[in-house]
Amino acid sequence: MTSRIRFGDAAFQTLNYLFFAIFTFLCLFPFYYLFINTISSNDLSARGLVTWYPKEIHFDNYVQVLKLKGLSQAAIVSLGRTVIGTATAVLGSAFLGFIFTKRKMWGRTFWYRFMMITMYFNAGIIPWYVIMMKLHMTNNFLAYILPAIVSPFYVILVKTFVESLPEVLQESAEIDGAGTMTLFGRIILPLIMPIAATIAIFAAVGQWNSFIDTVFLMTDQKYYTLQFVLYKYLNESNSIASIIRSSGGAANIDLSKMQTATSIRTTVSMIVVIPILFVYPFFQRYFVKGIMIGAVKG
Repeated sequence: MTSRIRFGDAAFQTLNYLFFAIFTFLCLFPFYYLFINTISSNDLSARGLVTWYPKEIHFDNYVQVLKLKGLSQAAIVSLGRTVIGTATAVLGSAFLGFIFTKRKMWGRTFWYRFMMITMYFNAGIIPWYVIMMKLHMTNNFLAYILPAIVSPFYVILVKTFVESLPEVLQESAEIDGAGTMTLFGRIILPLIMPIAATIAIFAAVGQWNSFIDTVFLMTDQKYYTLQFVLYKYLNESNSIASIIRSSGGAANIDLSKMQTATSIRTTVSMIVVIPILFVYPFFQRYFVKGIMIGAVKG
């Protein structure tokens, strides 16, 4: 009986590891495929001959793509909206989530339910655009920041997390004369760092990947984000490749380094994805801890 149990456990462990190994491979392979095509011969890549490993390695694609007009400015805009937008989203949602745990808040139940309704119903793109236009948010960097300061989902996470903390901590601070802001800044905020890091991951990835607001609200190129520039370059990759080829002259063309639509698409995609790939693993442990603590209340 014991041997059967041990055999069953071993079989389960083997299948479990095999399943997650395959799942991990399926998740990582698209990024690996993009990368090897950016450093391989552009001629072979355009013909679909680069699949499992790079061929005729070179890094000229990154040099040429980084010279594209507007890319550096777009990177600064994306970095700015990600940093500022993430910080304000964490602070705004954390403070509101904390306030909703205070029983003395006027109309607490009504306002909490009113906020939750916005998770399920919205007016649509046209009313949203009209409101943003009336608020003078077109061609305005604040359009990236202000609408994302409070998110109902983040507020719920913080509220659940704060409710799992001992109430004695807040009561003792209030007895010592701590006001609401002091209580939040010195007591609550340091204790909710796991869930705050979780929110930071969600907010940062959302801000970095967003480009729809740029499509609707921004006509001035100085407010273009990196994702929007990527969207434009992907649609114009054929013409961009032709411009880069013509600027290099027609003589002595190296087909392995000659820019193609495929090389433009893959290289720009990698440039946009690389920052998130490096940042996300550092927050992964906080993500798991924050979600688990914020979801369990006993």
